[in-house]
Amino acid sequence: MSRYPVWKYFLVLFVLALGLLYAAPNLYPPDAAIQISADSGTRLSDDVLKKALKSLDDAGISYKAGDITDRNIVIRLYHQDDQLKAKNHIEHTLEGFVVALNLAPTTPEWLTALGAEPMKLGLDLSGGVHFLLEVDTDFAIAKRLDGYKGEVKKALRENNIRGIVDDKAAILMGQFKTAELRDQAMAVVKDAAPDLSAEKRDDADSFWVDWHLGEALQKRIADEAVSQNLTALRNRVNELGVSEPLVQRQGAKRIVVELPGVQDSSQAKKIIGKTANLEFRLESDGKGSSQSFAFRDKRMGKAELERTVVITGDQVTKASSSFDQNGRPQVNIGLDALGGKKMNVATRDNIGRRLGVLFIERKYRNKNVVGENGEITREKQPYYQKEIISLATIQAPLGVQFRITGLDSVQEAKDLALLLRAGALAAPIDFVEERTIGPSLGAENIRLGMKAVIWGMALVLLFMLVYYKVFGITANLALIMNVVLIVACMSIFSATLTLPGIAGIVLTVGMAVDANVLIFARIREELKQGMSPQQAINAGYERAFVTIMDANITTFLVGIILFAMGSGPVKGFAVTLMIGIVTSMFTAIVGTRALINLIYGNKPVKKLAI
Repeated sequence: MSRYPVWKYFLVLFVLALGLLYAAPNLYPPDAAIQISADSGTRLSDDVLKKALKSLDDAGISYKAGDITDRNIVIRLYHQDDQLKAKNHIEHTLEGFVVALNLAPTTPEWLTALGAEPMKLGLDLSGGVHFLLEVDTDFAIAKRLDGYKGEVKKALRENNIRGIVDDKAAILMGQFKTAELRDQAMAVVKDAAPDLSAEKRDDADSFWVDWHLGEALQKRIADEAVSQNLTALRNRVNELGVSEPLVQRQGAKRIVVELPGVQDSSQAKKIIGKTANLEFRLESDGKGSSQSFAFRDKRMGKAELERTVVITGDQVTKASSSFDQNGRPQVNIGLDALGGKKMNVATRDNIGRRLGVLFIERKYRNKNVVGENGEITREKQPYYQKEIISLATIQAPLGVQFRITGLDSVQEAKDLALLLRAGALAAPIDFVEERTIGPSLGAENIRLGMKAVIWGMALVLLFMLVYYKVFGITANLALIMNVVLIVACMSIFSATLTLPGIAGIVLTVGMAVDANVLIFARIREELKQGMSPQQAINAGYERAFVTIMDANITTFLVGIILFAMGSGPVKGFAVTLMIGIVTSMFTAIVGTRALINLIYGNKPVKKLAI
């Protein structure tokens, strides 16, 4: 009864060997490092590496080594406290490069060749910044409705239907003098914009029709806006050169951005949160025309641009900062095929006129608001600042390649090029939450977390050894194997270890022992009822299995729910909990049974040390 087939012993040994192999990289802590990435228009070379290392030598910052690849340069430092200082000196020395903090792995090449890598550390363990962003989906819906407004007016104009069309509160309102005109307008708009729903209403003098977007369409527009923002934010984060960033959706219209290793949250916030776009418009022919808008020009004070937009920043495919022949900063722009065609059509017939580049940015102002009880509170209210950053005369037809001049500084040119490369946001975003965790606090979290795991395991190991004797030794060995397998699984699956994740490991340590306690208690009961030791061992494992399985399945389902519905820290706890449940089931049942069979199997045993 207490015998295992040979293949089961080989299975246990194979799983243990695999666990040790893939857990081993975590014994090699990463080096604090500086990562240098190429911006558009720049190239990495040995000269760049030499300049960076010389700047560190001049600053008296010691370093281990500097490595260059096709994608980036990594300079390994001896001390994490030197990272910010080193980053500032290198940024001052090198222009046109993205310099970021990083953690460079030290895993031996033979382990890396086998696909073994250390666990990723979450923000609370590695330090960095955390942003919770909310997408203004109402803006995206209003923007889409504004597009339909132009289509409706054009359709009515082409069919000689007179009426007034305006928008208010996500509704297009059409006002007509007769019911016949209104019905004609509804028929025309139904063909031109079938996505719009129409409702009639009358008053004493006019006949009205309200066109609005259906609920399903509004939901789709909002979802598309969040998805597009998610892509744009990922591109922007990649431009920052951050190692292992996290950009993921949370709920209907929120996005979580975590940047491990980043300590300059103001610069990250500036790039991530900037809701900026470009519009290219021709300068108006006649001053005060109803077909034009007046905008502030950075140098000339004010200028009027046509209402019609030639192209927007959405059609930009590449952008890089450089200098013109006079040494002033500029941005070189490349358009997609459609954008190039539109630009060519608009400029070939307007040589001699000026083309304006309108920079649109969403900002906030504080405003005093009086509540119902008379209390005055300050609220942040958004507004859009529109400014002409370039107004140049068209000398020849433009195509897919051109440049923006008239920028104030090199940094402005770099930021504008970055935003254009990364893509415009479909809708503005608001910062709901912001947290910064220093690297020293992250190191302290790791130290305290490991201390909790060690003390928890030590007390459990001591209890099992004293209370269950030989059986306690097998449980302790299985418990150590369980922790190794948890670490190995998290490394294999590229799971991120967080502080709540460490708590999940501590919890699974207790749960793994709990399974063995159930088995050992059952064996004791069977011995009291007169069973032989071999029969008691077999009955203890078989009869306790159902109870253990039920308890672990329900806990695993809770882990799935936590992972599906929870935020970052909750997900971290759920991941280690679920992995720990699977590994503890294997070690507590299969692992301890194999050890006990080795000790008591095929032997005439009169008494068990339990």
